[in-house]
Amino acid sequence: MSMELTVPAITAVCCLIGALVKLSPIPDRWIPCIVGAAGGLLGLAGRMLVPSFPVSDPLSALAVGIVSGLASTGAHQLKKQLEAAE
Repeated sequence: MSMELTVPAITAVCCLIGALVKLSPIPDRWIPCIVGAAGGLLGLAGRMLVPSFPVSDPLSALAVGIVSGLASTGAHQLKKQLEAAE
């Protein structure tokens, strides 16, 4: 997987995780925490498994993953707000 696809892939996977959590009995307020943590873990995994991952140290990989996970929540809220405006 190339560098251009790694970070958006983390965001997409976290979006799916958020959708699954939404279907569970877990309160919605925990979704950002869950997708942030999942993104962090995926960032660390990406650093170890993908040679072209955009960062080389674990702390930066964790940060990129967390931000990517939280971006999935932001993307969902943007979609929701645009639909509500119509």
